Amino acid sequence: MPVKERLETIKRHLAAGNVEHPDPTKSSIPKHRQELLKWNGWGYKDSKFLIQNKDSEIAFSGDRYPIGNKTLPNFKAWVENTFGLDLSKKFSAQAEIRNEDIPQSILNDKFMEAFQQMKIDYSLDPQDRLFRAHGHTMREIFILREGIFERVPDIVIWPKCHNDVSNIVMCAKENNVVIIPFGGGTSVSGAVECPSHEKRMIISLDTSQMNKILWVNKDNNTALVEAGIIGQDLERELSKFGLCTGHEPDSYEFSSLGGWVATRASGMKKNIYGNIEDMLVHIRMVTPSGEIQKNCQVPRISSGPDIHQFILGSEGTLGVVTEVVIRVRPVPPCTKYGSIVFPSFEPGVACLQEVVRQQLKPASIRLMDNEQFTFGHALKPQSASVMATLFDHLKKLYITQIKGFDVHKMCVATLLLEGKKEDVEALEKRIYNIAAKFGGVAAGEDNGKRGYMLTFVIAYIRDLGLDYGVVSESFETSVPWDRVTDLCRNVKDRIQREVRGHGIQFPAFASCRVTQSYDVGACVYFYFAFNYQGVSDPVHTYESIEAAARDEIISSGGSISHHHGVGKLRKRWMRQTVSSVGVQMLQAVKERVDPLNIFANGNLIDN
Repeated sequence: MPVKERLETIKRHLAAGNVEHPDPTKSSIPKHRQELLKWNGWGYKDSKFLIQNKDSEIAFSGDRYPIGNKTLPNFKAWVENTFGLDLSKKFSAQAEIRNEDIPQSILNDKFMEAFQQMKIDYSLDPQDRLFRAHGHTMREIFILREGIFERVPDIVIWPKCHNDVSNIVMCAKENNVVIIPFGGGTSVSGAVECPSHEKRMIISLDTSQMNKILWVNKDNNTALVEAGIIGQDLERELSKFGLCTGHEPDSYEFSSLGGWVATRASGMKKNIYGNIEDMLVHIRMVTPSGEIQKNCQVPRISSGPDIHQFILGSEGTLGVVTEVVIRVRPVPPCTKYGSIVFPSFEPGVACLQEVVRQQLKPASIRLMDNEQFTFGHALKPQSASVMATLFDHLKKLYITQIKGFDVHKMCVATLLLEGKKEDVEALEKRIYNIAAKFGGVAAGEDNGKRGYMLTFVIAYIRDLGLDYGVVSESFETSVPWDRVTDLCRNVKDRIQREVRGHGIQFPAFASCRVTQSYDVGACVYFYFAFNYQGVSDPVHTYESIEAAARDEIISSGGSISHHHGVGKLRKRWMRQTVSSVGVQMLQAVKERVDPLNIFANGNLIDN
């Protein structure tokens, strides 16, 4: 069967059944997200932590988040005590990088001549190129504030459909031009940064205009979606059909479906909805050697090694994901939050493990250590209600005076339950009964909801920290259950030793939380920050300490990453992780699919 006819047959099979096509004229997806987002920091321009009034109180601006336009009365004292800062002394952040400071474009004339005939939108504007020259590692943001990248994309191209991508990739191959796919730009592994040694023309292939749901099939519980759609837009558009994916990573406001596939992403509600690999039914991907896709849309197939596994986690090294058939589910009729306070970290971990052992499925259950619990309390907004303040005081008295919890050891778990009302209520009761056996005390729905929502706000704190001389970052791992507590203790201890060894004046802030639970282990997420005043090279100091922490993770039985991916930041550990033969397998696929190294972002392996 000819290739064209075969592809048309695939399309017919995919679209069979009770299919609905969204009305493109009613889409609420913004077309120019760059106008809403910071160019040198995290998130929306109108959302940030700021110092206000003569008392240097800290507040959060904007109305996108629950703490928006509110003063945080406890946060100033926490910042000053934790980092030894004087909030009256602000570091000067670079307000703008001038066009003349940005490296000039390297253009391939033959490519440009052929590409311009395609009538696809593009830009050579220096600011457009700079915006897509980085992700969100601490080093990348620090460079944006203090200097400039050695190499940035030479052109930004906005394809609008699969065929546009196919034409661009073939043209790049014919003219030996490099492509770096760009989705939401939220990478924290250096994945979209341009290799400084690359002398060929570099395209930033921005998939943001490939943001449509092409069809929804309610019979098969599937939807065909373009890979550039952003997580929150995907959920909002699916909700018009009464459906959702349930995939909610911390970055889902800004990260894209294609990025989730490329990095093997995980979401906070994976207990019910699964990780991204569990949601995928079909992937369409363009490589320099042609298009990859399976010939049918089925729940499982035994056809040798799964081709999808070459695509999942490929991090832009093989091609561009253009369309994804993803599993969808009805929007749950009932959502309920909760929280549990434990006397210390160890019984909290044991409780989470028991919840898994009994095969219970809260949408999310996350355990914060004492440092993060204290940090979260510092972010609590000022209460407008006297009764609410009094109630909080009474709860604290009950926990500390009657239950005898030590405020310097106690931890909190946040809960999110979804499903039918009767199922949610039964599940909630069972989880609280388990928690009680490990000394846990129910701490209320409001605390659970606030703790869950703070996940989306925490990333904004780094920008405030950099204004006052603090560098901060997060990193994660997965680990077997019998090594969770040891790994957490070892990594935090290693960070403090490294901080002292680098001559840093104040102890680091090092905290962790258990964020996702599995039968055989859990994901642990670390936050790390320190006052870099007096440190001559804070970037390399930070990277040295994080590398030592990663060594400690691996020696304690943890993984190279759970969901952030490898990128350039962690590829030094790839051979240790998958073996030399495993790396050779990756290299062999790369050399066969992309022999000219068109997708030359340098992620995962050296090429």
